[in-house]
Amino acid sequence: MRYEDAPSGTVQRARNLRRNAPEPERHLLRALRNAYPHLKWRHQAPLGPFYADMLCFSEKLVIEVDGDTHAGAEGSDASRAGFMAREGYRTIRVSNTDVMTNLDGVIEHISFSLREKEGAAKPRKDEGVAPKKKGGTA
Repeated sequence: MRYEDAPSGTVQRARNLRRNAPEPERHLLRALRNAYPHLKWRHQAPLGPFYADMLCFSEKLVIEVDGDTHAGAEGSDASRAGFMAREGYRTIRVSNTDVMTNLDGVIEHISFSLREKEGAAKPRKDEGVAPKKKGGTA
């Protein structure tokens, strides 16, 4: 079972968060699943003591959708981001307003982050490969 070590109530709380998700979160989840069908996006996924708004385990990427409830929550947001960074996750924060009025821009920002990770993990073309010399001698 996926959450066998999770504290009591974790799964139920995640379900409740998903059921009562604000429209910007649902809107972004649909867009992520359409834009990146090869990736598995989880909504309100438990991650340690926190719940990630959007989470892609394979890319180690968390996307937090900030609404009015995040105003004045910089301390708890920093604590959450610190935990996720220590666990190896990158966090992108987007606003409800951006999701609802500039979804293409939000998706492009996420695409850039995904490409940035991919580029860091793979050597560039011909990097680390000695050029072949003509004439068969090295």
